[in-house]
Amino acid sequence: MTVRVRIAPSPTGDPHVGTAYVGLFNWLYAKKHGGQFLLRIEDTDQVRSTPESERSIMRAMKWLDLAYDEGPDIGGPCGPYRQSERTEHYRKHTQLLLDKGAAYRCFCTDERLGLMRERQKAAKLPPGYDGLCRSLSKEESDRRAAAGEKFVVRMKIDKSGKTIVKDVLRGDIEFSHVEIDDQVLMKSDHFPTYHLANVVDDRLMGITHVLRAEEWISSTPKHVLLYEAFGWPAPVFCHLPLLRNADRTKISKRKNPTSLDWYRAQGYLPEALINFLALMGFAPAEGEGSEIFDRAQLMARFDLDKISLGGPVFDLTKLEWLNGEWIRRLPADVLAERIVAWIANDGPAELRASAPPLDFVKKVVPLIQERMKKLSEWDEWTDYFFKESVVLTKEAFRRAKLPPPQLAAVVTACADLLAPHGEIVPTRDEPALRELAGKLGVKVGDLFMALRVAITGKSATPPLLESMALLGAAKSVARLRAAAKFLAESDPGEL
Repeated sequence: MTVRVRIAPSPTGDPHVGTAYVGLFNWLYAKKHGGQFLLRIEDTDQVRSTPESERSIMRAMKWLDLAYDEGPDIGGPCGPYRQSERTEHYRKHTQLLLDKGAAYRCFCTDERLGLMRERQKAAKLPPGYDGLCRSLSKEESDRRAAAGEKFVVRMKIDKSGKTIVKDVLRGDIEFSHVEIDDQVLMKSDHFPTYHLANVVDDRLMGITHVLRAEEWISSTPKHVLLYEAFGWPAPVFCHLPLLRNADRTKISKRKNPTSLDWYRAQGYLPEALINFLALMGFAPAEGEGSEIFDRAQLMARFDLDKISLGGPVFDLTKLEWLNGEWIRRLPADVLAERIVAWIANDGPAELRASAPPLDFVKKVVPLIQERMKKLSEWDEWTDYFFKESVVLTKEAFRRAKLPPPQLAAVVTACADLLAPHGEIVPTRDEPALRELAGKLGVKVGDLFMALRVAITGKSATPPLLESMALLGAAKSVARLRAAAKFLAESDPGEL
């Protein structure tokens, strides 16, 4: 049997991190077993579905390099891969269920259903359809439908039975049919609900294994009953643990960013996000080594049996740490290319407007690579390279722990030392500046802090002399002169 798995997101908003999480495990399972991974778009919600959301889903999957073998944009033997383009399949199969007596038309109005729900709530009864239209004869049902009366099609559940769902991770899960509603299969607009479209599409697309989030467990007995009604064998079911917030609630955008577009725009690397999502499913066993692993290592470790059922906590702090580790693992030239691409595609407008050339980024990267945690920190670490002058503050200069007149004298002396040279040479100039601190009777740390703030406007930066070398001697000396003037004009009591 050739393994065929799929993800089937709804294009009703930003691409969700949960889609990537489930998509990763489907992709891994397919590749591990030499199978195929499909992308199907469940766009039967005509009100909320949008083409832009669909494009965002496909863009996010490609960004994460979760390449699918069949999908709406690349086609395949089981297309189309948008449910809105498959309505004839659903209508045909709905009629099959009606003919078998496994489904029935329900003509109840919204008003009646609303009153029914209110009575159930008042009586503290479980919600669900009361079965009024189950007893309609075929002749009456056909007549009312032919007359144009509005209806939905519902499953006909034998309330005396029970269904056992076999789950790879959870074993047998038993459901009494009393707990299963006569679920709507076809809506009054003749579009299918999730339940019907899901089962029909999985069957027609040859899906062998359904790996999805555990929130769908309660729907699975309905799907099993549909497979039985059609006379089809059910696929293998595996329900993955939900991603959770720190308070153990289901991950939501109110407590954690959930949009994959947000993670890309923030400068997270796809390698790091994939690594992180893999850890949500299973952590390395004792003796397996680091939590940091690439796709080849992940593939070697992956096994459905290793997935933990404990709700994985989506910890942004850990993701940021992982991202920093992956940034440091990239060759410097590759990181420079990633930064330039991020600026061009996802950086803020003002940064895109003044995007640095790749050659210069390659020179800067060795200075900041050990410090960066996200690509979006590029501007934070390097903005002083691209300004004619920097904003000087008294708060930053306080880190030098010297009064303004002495600070001004120190900065002026540094400028005088460096001015005769046409370039900054760290191996020559750093020892000279240390010697200067001794001559001026100040601590070396205070001199370099004054120098750092004067050059960058900040008290924490990449290696200072190397930064000055890239900035150039002329611009470095000019900034030192400007800082000396700023300090000379400052009130000594304010520093």
